[in-house]
Amino acid sequence: MKKIILTSCLCLFTLFAKAQDASVEKSVYGIQTGPIGIWGYNETKLTNSIALRSEIGIEAGFSGGSNYNGTYFVVAPSISLEPRWYYNLKKREGKSKRIDGNSGNFISLKISYQTDLELATNDDNVDLVSDISIVPTWGIRRNIGIHFNYEAGFGIGYIHYFKKDNVRLINEEDVAVNVHARIGYKF
Repeated sequence: MKKIILTSCLCLFTLFAKAQDASVEKSVYGIQTGPIGIWGYNETKLTNSIALRSEIGIEAGFSGGSNYNGTYFVVAPSISLEPRWYYNLKKREGKSKRIDGNSGNFISLKISYQTDLELATNDDNVDLVSDISIVPTWGIRRNIGIHFNYEAGFGIGYIHYFKKDNVRLINEEDVAVNVHARIGYKF
């Protein structure tokens, strides 16, 4: 009788241990770099499948065109908030794939503010204009080992440029594109 009770208890314990919901982590800190910048981020758990990502970074931009002779580059800081819905955590966990560090597919609404503070430029006549963008984005994050990860995403949304008195803008509003490919380190 003792063996039957002990076996039943072990089976129930195993069943309850597997019944836990797949969930994003409570808090994830890290840094990421890509072709045009470097960012520090934090993702904070809001629900089992939604995390709020806050990010501060230094981004590079290249431009030119009919209003400017030649091309130029500029480096400027940016900040963003991004609620992310990780929609396939249960499926990944069911297939015994990793979900630690919020590794999974996500849909987000990235809200970014690019400042007009120029940290570096190849032309002193360039006058950077600050902007805010709101871009729905689809992306993935996967782990490489324990601390490293990579991330890629794509989205199309809205951007608004804040006009300065001494700057001529063709459009104060436009289409924003978010294409990112990053590799990162999770603390």
